[in-house]
Amino acid sequence: MSDKNLKNTVLKKSCGCSCGCTPTENDAPKIMRIEWQRLITDEKTCPRCGGTEEELDKAVATLKQSLAPLDIEVTLEKRAISIEEFKEAPLESNQILINSRPLEHYVGGTVGQSQCCDVCGPEDCRTINVDGQTYETIPSKIIIQAGLAAATQLLLAKNGKSCCSD
Repeated sequence: MSDKNLKNTVLKKSCGCSCGCTPTENDAPKIMRIEWQRLITDEKTCPRCGGTEEELDKAVATLKQSLAPLDIEVTLEKRAISIEEFKEAPLESNQILINSRPLEHYVGGTVGQSQCCDVCGPEDCRTINVDGQTYETIPSKIIIQAGLAAATQLLLAKNGKSCCSD
Protein backbone atom coordinates (compact mmCIF):
# COMPACT_ATOMS: atom_id res chain seq x y z
CA MET A 1 0.00 0.00 0.00
CA SER A 2 1.39 3.39 -0.92
CA ASP A 3 1.93 6.11 1.70
CA LYS A 4 -0.90 8.13 0.14
CA ASN A 5 -3.36 5.20 0.31
CA LEU A 6 -2.32 4.42 3.89
CA LYS A 7 -2.83 8.08 4.85
CA ASN A 8 -6.30 8.12 3.25
CA THR A 9 -7.23 4.88 5.02
CA VAL A 10 -6.17 6.33 8.38
CA LEU A 11 -8.12 9.55 7.74
CA LYS A 12 -11.32 7.60 7.01
CA LYS A 13 -11.48 6.29 10.59
CA SER A 14 -14.52 7.50 12.49
CA CYS A 15 -14.13 9.35 15.77
CA GLY A 16 -16.03 6.52 17.46
CA CYS A 17 -19.21 8.40 18.30
CA SER A 18 -22.48 8.43 16.39
CA CYS A 19 -21.72 11.64 14.48
CA GLY A 20 -19.59 9.84 11.90
CA CYS A 21 -17.00 12.64 11.68
CA THR A 22 -13.46 11.77 10.67
CA PRO A 23 -10.20 12.82 12.27
CA THR A 24 -8.21 15.55 10.61
CA GLU A 25 -4.76 15.02 9.21
CA ASN A 26 -3.33 16.79 12.27
CA ASP A 27 -4.95 14.38 14.75
CA ALA A 28 -2.26 12.46 16.57
CA PRO A 29 -2.52 9.50 18.90
CA LYS A 30 -3.72 10.51 22.33
CA ILE A 31 -1.72 9.60 25.40
CA MET A 32 -3.20 8.16 28.59
CA ARG A 33 -0.57 8.56 31.31
CA ILE A 34 -0.96 6.25 34.27
CA GLU A 35 1.29 6.97 37.24
CA TRP A 36 1.53 4.83 40.35
CA GLN A 37 3.59 5.42 43.45
CA ARG A 38 4.27 3.29 46.46
CA LEU A 39 6.56 3.00 49.43
CA ILE A 40 9.70 0.95 48.93
CA THR A 41 12.04 0.45 51.84
CA ASP A 42 14.99 -1.97 51.92
CA GLU A 43 13.86 -3.21 48.47
CA LYS A 44 10.50 -4.26 49.97
CA THR A 45 6.99 -2.93 49.64
CA CYS A 46 3.88 -3.76 51.60
CA PRO A 47 1.50 -6.57 50.56
CA ARG A 48 -1.27 -4.19 49.44
CA CYS A 49 1.12 -2.24 47.18
CA GLY A 50 2.58 -5.49 45.87
CA GLY A 51 -0.93 -6.74 45.08
CA THR A 52 -1.88 -3.44 43.45
CA GLU A 53 1.21 -3.64 41.25
CA GLU A 54 0.13 -7.05 39.93
CA GLU A 55 -3.42 -5.79 39.31
CA LEU A 56 -2.09 -2.61 37.68
CA ASP A 57 0.11 -4.56 35.27
CA LYS A 58 -2.91 -6.68 34.23
CA ALA A 59 -5.11 -3.62 33.82
CA VAL A 60 -2.55 -1.68 31.79
CA ALA A 61 -2.08 -4.65 29.42
CA THR A 62 -5.86 -4.81 28.92
CA LEU A 63 -6.17 -1.06 28.41
CA LYS A 64 -3.29 -0.99 25.90
CA GLN A 65 -4.90 -3.73 23.84
CA SER A 66 -8.41 -2.27 24.07
CA LEU A 67 -7.49 1.36 23.39
CA ALA A 68 -4.92 0.89 20.62
CA PRO A 69 -7.59 0.77 17.88
CA LEU A 70 -8.83 4.15 19.14
CA ASP A 71 -5.32 5.64 18.76
CA ILE A 72 -4.90 5.97 22.51
CA GLU A 73 -1.44 5.08 23.74
CA VAL A 74 -1.32 3.94 27.37
CA THR A 75 1.87 4.64 29.30
CA LEU A 76 2.71 3.52 32.83
CA GLU A 77 5.20 5.10 35.19
CA LYS A 78 5.96 3.43 38.51
CA ARG A 79 7.55 5.60 41.16
CA ALA A 80 8.99 4.62 44.52
CA ILE A 81 8.56 6.94 47.47
CA SER A 82 11.00 6.93 50.35
CA ILE A 83 10.13 6.23 53.97
CA GLU A 84 10.60 9.95 54.67
CA GLU A 85 8.09 10.90 51.95
CA PHE A 86 5.73 8.20 53.19
CA LYS A 87 5.84 9.46 56.79
CA GLU A 88 5.04 12.98 55.54
CA ALA A 89 2.11 11.88 53.36
CA PRO A 90 1.21 8.19 53.83
CA LEU A 91 -1.96 8.44 51.72
CA GLU A 92 0.14 9.20 48.64
CA SER A 93 1.46 5.65 48.70
CA ASN A 94 -0.44 3.18 46.50
CA GLN A 95 -1.95 6.12 44.63
CA ILE A 96 -2.84 5.76 40.94
CA LEU A 97 -3.14 8.87 38.79
CA ILE A 98 -4.60 8.77 35.29
CA ASN A 99 -3.80 11.87 33.26
CA SER A 100 -2.86 13.60 36.53
CA ARG A 101 -6.21 12.84 38.21
CA PRO A 102 -6.64 10.29 41.02
CA LEU A 103 -8.23 7.00 39.98
CA GLU A 104 -11.12 7.56 42.39
CA HIS A 105 -12.13 10.67 40.40
CA TYR A 106 -13.08 8.45 37.44
CA VAL A 107 -15.01 5.83 39.40
CA GLY A 108 -16.84 7.98 41.94
CA GLY A 109 -14.68 6.67 44.75
CA THR A 110 -13.27 8.15 47.92
CA VAL A 111 -9.97 7.73 49.73
CA GLY A 112 -9.81 5.99 53.08
CA GLN A 113 -7.08 4.60 55.26
CA SER A 114 -6.33 1.61 57.43
CA GLN A 115 -3.51 -0.03 59.35
CA CYS A 116 -1.22 -1.98 57.04
CA CYS A 117 1.92 -3.92 57.98
CA ASP A 118 5.48 -3.86 59.36
CA VAL A 119 6.90 -2.33 56.17
CA CYS A 120 4.62 0.70 56.59
CA GLY A 121 5.05 0.88 60.34
CA PRO A 122 2.53 2.73 62.47
CA GLU A 123 1.21 4.84 59.57
CA ASP A 124 -2.20 4.07 58.11
CA CYS A 125 -2.09 3.28 54.41
CA ARG A 126 -4.33 4.37 51.55
CA THR A 127 -7.52 2.53 50.68
CA ILE A 128 -10.20 3.45 48.17
CA ASN A 129 -13.93 3.07 48.56
CA VAL A 130 -16.01 2.40 45.44
CA ASP A 131 -19.71 1.53 45.46
CA GLY A 132 -19.68 0.79 49.19
CA GLN A 133 -16.68 -1.56 48.92
CA THR A 134 -13.30 -0.75 50.51
CA TYR A 135 -10.21 -1.89 48.64
CA GLU A 136 -6.73 -2.10 50.15
CA THR A 137 -5.33 -3.66 46.98
CA ILE A 138 -6.82 -1.91 43.97
CA PRO A 139 -8.30 -4.57 41.66
CA SER A 140 -7.70 -4.50 37.92
CA LYS A 141 -11.44 -4.15 37.21
CA ILE A 142 -11.50 -0.77 39.04
CA ILE A 143 -8.32 0.38 37.25
CA ILE A 144 -9.81 -0.64 33.88
CA GLN A 145 -13.09 1.12 34.71
CA ALA A 146 -11.17 4.31 35.53
CA GLY A 147 -9.03 3.94 32.41
CA LEU A 148 -12.09 3.60 30.18
CA ALA A 149 -13.65 6.70 31.74
CA ALA A 150 -10.40 8.61 31.14
CA ALA A 151 -10.29 7.33 27.55
CA THR A 152 -13.81 8.61 26.98
CA GLN A 153 -12.71 12.05 28.14
CA LEU A 154 -9.69 11.91 25.82
CA LEU A 155 -11.86 10.99 22.86
CA LEU A 156 -14.36 13.76 23.56
CA ALA A 157 -11.71 16.41 24.09
CA LYS A 158 -11.30 18.40 20.90
CA ASN A 159 -10.57 22.05 21.38
CA GLY A 160 -12.09 21.80 24.84
CA LYS A 161 -15.36 20.25 23.66
CA SER A 162 -16.84 17.14 22.12
CA CYS A 163 -16.39 16.51 18.40
CA CYS A 164 -20.18 16.54 18.18
CA SER A 165 -20.71 19.97 19.73
CA ASP A 166 -20.15 23.02 17.59
